[in-house]
Amino acid sequence: MQTEHQDLKKEFPQLAAHMDVLQQSNVHFAKALDEFNALTAEIEHIERNDATAGESVLEQMKKRRLALKDEIYRMASA
Repeated sequence: MQTEHQDLKKEFPQLAAHMDVLQQSNVHFAKALDEFNALTAEIEHIERNDATAGESVLEQMKKRRLALKDEIYRMASA
């Protein structure tokens, strides 16, 4: 099962410039974005290579990524 790459700046182009500013000026935002990107890369690796990760582990990773996405969106749109 392969999913499309999640790039938040492409998904929310109206917030891309503000996300760049926040990434430089807000440590919490930068850490959330870094974690989101790391999780996305790991999920994509597992899905692309059919790596050995239990479905429950992958599900938890996706839930965490979704929570981070919501948090990032809230901060960027405030």
